[in-house]
Amino acid sequence: MVKILLDPSMYHPHLSVAQECEKAADLGYGYIELSPRADFHEWHHYPKVDKAEIARVKKAMQTTGVKIETFNPVFNWSSPDEQERQAQVRNWRRLLEIAEELEVPLMATEFSGDPNQPLKSEHQFYRSIEELIPDFEKRGIECVVEAHPYDFVETNDRAVQVVRGVDKDWFNYQFCLPHLFHLSLGKSNPRELMEYAGERLRHVHVADVWNHLANVGNRYIINPPGVDARIHQHNEIGNGEVPWDEVFGYLREVEYDGRLSVCVFGWEEEADAIHVRMRERLEAEFSQRSDNN
Repeated sequence: MVKILLDPSMYHPHLSVAQECEKAADLGYGYIELSPRADFHEWHHYPKVDKAEIARVKKAMQTTGVKIETFNPVFNWSSPDEQERQAQVRNWRRLLEIAEELEVPLMATEFSGDPNQPLKSEHQFYRSIEELIPDFEKRGIECVVEAHPYDFVETNDRAVQVVRGVDKDWFNYQFCLPHLFHLSLGKSNPRELMEYAGERLRHVHVADVWNHLANVGNRYIINPPGVDARIHQHNEIGNGEVPWDEVFGYLREVEYDGRLSVCVFGWEEEADAIHVRMRERLEAEFSQRSDNN
């Protein structure tokens, strides 16, 4: 049974985590994927959560029936700088404590290294995961990781290979559809990419995106040419070029029973309407297999 999750990123500026549970319930969601926010787990920073906040979030989950199903932390655990890497491992350990307290079963994260030092970043990633294996296993928390634009792993197949190298049943791959054209180097082949991940595919981020490499790479003009940057969007389905019939057809064909996280960003003025339409679309695509209702 698929689970449809709301990433409440567009509500972070004006709602607390507890209020985001209420918002998710109002929008018809049963689950949240909690993305980074300054008062909880911020990008690369030590988590800023105390007992009082944990109690408020617990109460909100009980009251609304909405569960925080995943945390979506971004910690530089693959940093080539050893002191930084050690600090990020410490951040991970604290967030795992919080996840256990809130009964959050999954971490959905990134490799978070330096694309200009890929081999050293890979060495540091494996060092970090080796140190954290006892913490994940002690707390019974699973982890999925994605390739990300401007990371030391930016393509689908390489990311899957790095995940396989960890060789743990609880450590798997997250396929991010708004990164499709980075994952595939401009190809429109989600079926092929997901097939390569195989049984390691356990989590899917759902949003649309335009192909930044289309039109001989001239769709987006970046100055100066060749600047060290990456482009992508997290748009509503239909506002991009992801081949959704192929995506959903494949997931139904393999009887995918993982999580689908709605992660549309940058459209705060229409956030409620977008999230309702996204949920309804996913429920329609997986009408016989969603356990949100």
